[in-house]
Amino acid sequence: MEKSKVYFTDFHVTAKENLQQKLSRLIRTAGISQIDFEKKYAAIKIHFGEPGNLAYLRPNFAKTVVDIVTELGGKPFLTDCNTLYVGGRKNALDHLGSAYVNGFSPFSTGCHVLIGDGLKGTDEVLVPVECGEYVKEAKIGHAIMDADILVSLTHFKGHELTGFGGALKNIGMGCGSRAGKMEMHSSGKPHVSQKRCVGCGMCTKICAHSAITVTEKKASIDHGKCVGCGRCIGICPMDAILPASDESNEILNKKVAEYTWAVLHERPHFHISMVIDVSPFCDCHSENDVPIVPNVGMFASFDPVALDAACADAVNRQPVMMGSLLEKSVHEHHDHFTDVSPNTDWKVAIDHAVKLGLGSKEYELITI
Repeated sequence: MEKSKVYFTDFHVTAKENLQQKLSRLIRTAGISQIDFEKKYAAIKIHFGEPGNLAYLRPNFAKTVVDIVTELGGKPFLTDCNTLYVGGRKNALDHLGSAYVNGFSPFSTGCHVLIGDGLKGTDEVLVPVECGEYVKEAKIGHAIMDADILVSLTHFKGHELTGFGGALKNIGMGCGSRAGKMEMHSSGKPHVSQKRCVGCGMCTKICAHSAITVTEKKASIDHGKCVGCGRCIGICPMDAILPASDESNEILNKKVAEYTWAVLHERPHFHISMVIDVSPFCDCHSENDVPIVPNVGMFASFDPVALDAACADAVNRQPVMMGSLLEKSVHEHHDHFTDVSPNTDWKVAIDHAVKLGLGSKEYELITI
């Protein structure tokens, strides 16, 4: 397979060009204008950051991307889907509030924010994955599948389950509805926390398979009838219904790649990764630790697989940041991500994505 082009620039600036202008030049040089945006809806997939975490991308970077898409005639919107875990982004109202608190508003970014899977994380489209080894129908946020074009703007950082969080993780996991996220994280079905459950019966009303019953003001799920759709998780007002979270990291990585395929298949897409504030864990944490390496730069490509490979290689070439978790780790893997999270293997997702035809891990790095 021919090497994919990945464009790169560092964070050094001059009096004539600030970081936003440099990002704009990178994106244009990488060829975003090759996409026909005219009067088309463009979903810009981003992570708004869990409240309390300060490592997420600044909204200024999002505005740069929005301005280019708008200039090219597109109708951009910033988007993400609700989280599976309980936190500041588990439903659309909380999610929007968290986005606004972290600076992502129409006034700061130049476009609206839409939560891809709706109010309770149940607004989804079932997308067939013909080439899927583990996923046969991906559950993707409805608003994201309604878009004509997908642009990913990724904060590249470490991750405790996938090794790192790059473009594949941002798209695959991030565009999954709550049920989709459960499918990626779990090989089983949800269960009820009896301590939290108040027996309100909301879950019984939304279950299409009569798998949930309430006895003595406590719900229980019959796993023989449950199909694992996850809608009960979204509807529960007490956060009493929980996923199993028992999938192996290897299979989780492969499912993320298959969900990415579902999102990108048969529509134009473009990808940007910012290797800055490379925290050891996901921006879903309500805190962030010292970056594990110095800031590297900005990358852009039409190929999300090559982009992730280039970013990973660039991080692994960096010196260890003093005082970080990486410095305190046992350095026996010769890989920064695996040294921080030894039970992960980030290469699994990339190799599986190549197998699915999502892109190439062989790339030509073009520095501007």
